[in-house]
Amino acid sequence: MSVEEKKTAAFFDVDGTIVSTTIVHYYVQFRSSLLPSFFRPFWIAWFALKVVYYFFLDRVSRTRFNQVFYRNYRGLNAEVVKQLAGEQFETYVRSKLFPAALDHIREHQNRGDLVVLVTGSLDFIIEPLAIYLQADAALTVQLEEAHGKFTGELTTPPLSEVEKVRAIQTFVEQYNVDLAASYAYGDSRADLPMLECVGKPIAVNPSKGLRQVAIESGWEISEWTVGGG
Repeated sequence: MSVEEKKTAAFFDVDGTIVSTTIVHYYVQFRSSLLPSFFRPFWIAWFALKVVYYFFLDRVSRTRFNQVFYRNYRGLNAEVVKQLAGEQFETYVRSKLFPAALDHIREHQNRGDLVVLVTGSLDFIIEPLAIYLQADAALTVQLEEAHGKFTGELTTPPLSEVEKVRAIQTFVEQYNVDLAASYAYGDSRADLPMLECVGKPIAVNPSKGLRQVAIESGWEISEWTVGGG
């Protein structure tokens, strides 16, 4: 009996790796669009104060930051926000794509590699991007819903740090992927476990901490910008 040949995959973090955005940017776009135009500057100024707290929380724990930040969605109409996500991809996200990321994704696809997005961003935000990129899979998180509104709580643990590896391992078992021959692209220390679990890690626009690890480990380092490169 023949043994099925193992597949090669390319696992991509999204925010900061494929697009020049964060989960904060997505939320600000949603929330401000739901507000009267005259009130938006005041809301943005108020929210900017919270961003300072989120910045320091993220430095302590990306997982905890995600849990706390997504509570901002509590009480928002789920269907309205999901509809806005599709519109936001065309009006905002596409302009934030790194051309070099698109080139690398197409290169992997031309070789027959599986392209998998692995991100702590929400499923309805990533879905239009995954379709646009023709990704084979998108490993994301979901917000809990009750009575048509978001509760602000995730249905699973935040997809960051070791949770990314757990999600990848499940995918690998399901699709018979050879991790030693596979690639991973990430930009922060929160991506470190994912980068370490493959044979070919690439640090993209790495944070100071990730850059140091990449240099010490001899990993490839790439600098991608919205303008190219």
